Amino acid sequence: MARQRTEPANMMSMTNEELQRWIERVSRESFGLPFRHKASFNSRLSSTGGRYFMKTHNIEINPHQLTAYGPEETEKIIKHELCHYHLHLAKRGYRHRDADFKALLARVGGSRYCRNLPGAKARKPMPYRYKLICTQCSAEYLRKRKVNPQRYRCGKCAGPLKLTVIEGAEPKGKR
Repeated sequence: MARQRTEPANMMSMTNEELQRWIERVSRESFGLPFRHKASFNSRLSSTGGRYFMKTHNIEINPHQLTAYGPEETEKIIKHELCHYHLHLAKRGYRHRDADFKALLARVGGSRYCRNLPGAKARKPMPYRYKLICTQCSAEYLRKRKVNPQRYRCGKCAGPLKLTVIEGAEPKGKR
């Protein structure tokens, strides 16, 4: 007899309770271990597919990933978060850089990174807005954020520094 799946007919309108059952099933089938904590959707997540909380052991999933890429991609995100969960509870390497994490993620078929959401803006690098100029040797130091020049000295001659705004770069908040 075929095993009955607990996924709802319409995956795009899934409730937190249905997500909870889905994560519990994936945990049993892929890891052979139960998921005993709380799983929920968090629509405020924008740049990540999911989140594992070390203090509470709860998992949050980005519902926008489900609507944009479907249940297959979301299940890979669930497996990624469950890798953090099970390794952390087993007191093994649960961070992205740990060999235990990478090996378990590859074994269960989870995704290392989630796909960017359609319509999400790519982060532009922040431009240099300020320049610190040494008043003695004229050495220049570029800065993206405003700093207090009285707290710093020139790295070449130890002279005092003067802060100037770079032309064409508007100071933050003056747009």
